[in-house]
Amino acid sequence: MNPVGQPLQQRPLSKRLILAGIFGLIVFLMFQVAPQLLAGGAATAISKTEARDKAAAFAAEHLGYAQSDQDRWTVSYQTDSSFYGYMSREKLLQSYNDNKLDQRYPFDVYHAVLYTAGAADPLLAVDLNMYTGEVTAFARNGYARASDGWDYGNPPVPGNSRGIYLEGSENGGLSLQQKETLASPWLKLWGASPARLQIEANTDGYGLVYTDSSLKIGESSLQYQFNFLNGTLSYFRAGFSAPSWHDTYVENQTSLANRLTLLGYALPTLALGLLALIFSILRRSHTSFVRGITLSSIHFTIMMISTYNMLPESAVDTAESRITAVIMFIIYALYSLLMSSLLYFSLVGGDGLWRKEEGLNPWPRANEPGYGRYVLDSLRAGYVWAFILLGVQTVMFIILSFTLDNWSTTDASQSPYNMRYALLLPVVAWLAGLSEEAVYRLFGIRMLKKLVKNTFIASLITTAIWAFGHTLYPIYPVISRPIELTVIGLLFSYIFLRYGFIAVMFAHVVFDSILIGMTLIFMQESVNIAAGVITIVLPFLVGYIVYRFNPPDSTNRKDPQGPDEPLRPAGWLS
Repeated sequence: MNPVGQPLQQRPLSKRLILAGIFGLIVFLMFQVAPQLLAGGAATAISKTEARDKAAAFAAEHLGYAQSDQDRWTVSYQTDSSFYGYMSREKLLQSYNDNKLDQRYPFDVYHAVLYTAGAADPLLAVDLNMYTGEVTAFARNGYARASDGWDYGNPPVPGNSRGIYLEGSENGGLSLQQKETLASPWLKLWGASPARLQIEANTDGYGLVYTDSSLKIGESSLQYQFNFLNGTLSYFRAGFSAPSWHDTYVENQTSLANRLTLLGYALPTLALGLLALIFSILRRSHTSFVRGITLSSIHFTIMMISTYNMLPESAVDTAESRITAVIMFIIYALYSLLMSSLLYFSLVGGDGLWRKEEGLNPWPRANEPGYGRYVLDSLRAGYVWAFILLGVQTVMFIILSFTLDNWSTTDASQSPYNMRYALLLPVVAWLAGLSEEAVYRLFGIRMLKKLVKNTFIASLITTAIWAFGHTLYPIYPVISRPIELTVIGLLFSYIFLRYGFIAVMFAHVVFDSILIGMTLIFMQESVNIAAGVITIVLPFLVGYIVYRFNPPDSTNRKDPQGPDEPLRPAGWLS
């Protein structure tokens, strides 16, 4: 960092550091990018429009659906995260794909739901392989509503739709023979061999379950699952399910993740926010309340755009749905305002603390001499360090896979396929780079140092708080994510203390932009590939624009107070 009052200059990048960045990028490409590209092959997801058309055709041919101009289909991405996680955990994914089971019994599907004119409840739902368009499951009437969501693979229960009456039992009071008669045509349509099927005594919430023990993946056998309503077959799915012990493990891990998020992240972050407000006032003579307004406003705008992008499209236009939409918008707006306020006071308070307590300038002003060149040099440092971080993260994944046997699964709620516009996904990278570096590095480190009197321990505490905020991602065991991010977070702290806030912000943004950009590229559609490339280079464009609007001083004025002071690292980096 530069001392307060001195002309700005960024620490030069050594050849060793640049080589480390190149090596980190190579490791990332070899172990994270290349395997996904090879595993993905040439498969490209069909469009949601095509999925809707195929669902309508299937419903018309097999479910008695008569098409109407006033009918509306909604299409979302669903995933059987339970079964995918089981296969990931037991190293069965390659075998599943090699045997082409993913084509006939996919864990990723498009979920098409039909709403008829004037009805608030869906009429039917159809699941399709998102790559081939083949139908994999369907639901009608009450089960159509129950299956609407992100629980693909779990047994649905009848919805509380108006007019649904359960005759005698959950599955219509049918005898076993009646159920078999209703299921027989669908088994024939799916090509099932009756000689290899056994009726399960424990249906686990379904009305009727056939098992084909000749086709197994780990402990899971192929099953044909049926549910019934009002004397008719109302739900059918063919596929595999994770063992119950796996689901119990995930539930326990999710409960642990919720506790870690609340106690390790939410409450400490709230405390940091209150301290940021207090020290913004106490150190107001050493900072400016105007400076953080622009970045906080940008942060608020990005949060609202990201929130809108994640909201599902409304299937019906009713008074209830409109009121719900307004309430949700208000809640998200207040939450975004709270988080942007936390960013604002962290910027103001953190800047004041470093200037007053350390005499350092972690976040230079645009009117300071050399600002444009400083931003450009910080951008270079950000890219090099982002490459290093990608390599370190990859190595951490490898280490954790051997020591903790960690594994991950899918999550439809965070998938680009469920966003209104996948092109808007890159804005998330800027959210993290702006807010997390301001809260946990710019303000958090110096604030905690006042309490613990040691920069490294202060960095470790703020890093742990930040790491616990990432435990809800579908990576198990959940403790593996905080371990990985503690290493990454300490490196972010090192970058901040050595290069300043702008450099670490760019490092974080570039790091996330590359990961998000590759996610878009993996979607393989030309528009998403282009968006992914733009995402990766966007930080460079932003930094270069700032540089062009703040060109170097052509007079090369020297500070009249005397020779420049050397760059000073903060805390444990001396």
